[in-house]
Amino acid sequence: MARLFRHLFARSAHGLYPQDTLQRITQSIADSESRHRGEICFAVEASLPLRVVLAKFDARQRALEVFAQLRVWNTRSNNGVLIYLLLADHRIEIVADRGLDELVSAEQWRGVCQLIEEGLKAGEPEAAVLRGIDAVSALLAEHFPRAEDDQDEDELSNQPHMLD
Repeated sequence: MARLFRHLFARSAHGLYPQDTLQRITQSIADSESRHRGEICFAVEASLPLRVVLAKFDARQRALEVFAQLRVWNTRSNNGVLIYLLLADHRIEIVADRGLDELVSAEQWRGVCQLIEEGLKAGEPEAAVLRGIDAVSALLAEHFPRAEDDQDEDELSNQPHMLD
């Protein structure tokens, strides 16, 4: 019942991520993608739709759904990564496509989530996401480095997705 109320009365994510912050996150994703051949997508949702809460979806299930809806799985090298925040549940989920996920340990992904969580707890939502993007970017650069002659081709939009 408490979860239902958290979702029904959650404040909009736009309070934590106003337009100027979203622009800086967009730029951070663009800059990071110049260092590797992967694609990073950031999505934040203040709360889940009522039908999803009643169906007892957890944050991971919702992140997988968003991963599919935003077509993060549809990159040429199967190396798209979704950083998903569900504010009402205080959850951070990272979903990586199979080309990267099999190369990165669960512990490494947890480390990225903890990095973001620490920033959020410190009241620094923008810095938290920027640090998370940098950490994901480092993993992508390790496994999918960009050669000097590689053209940076954006397969996914760099703009954050505000899902509320």
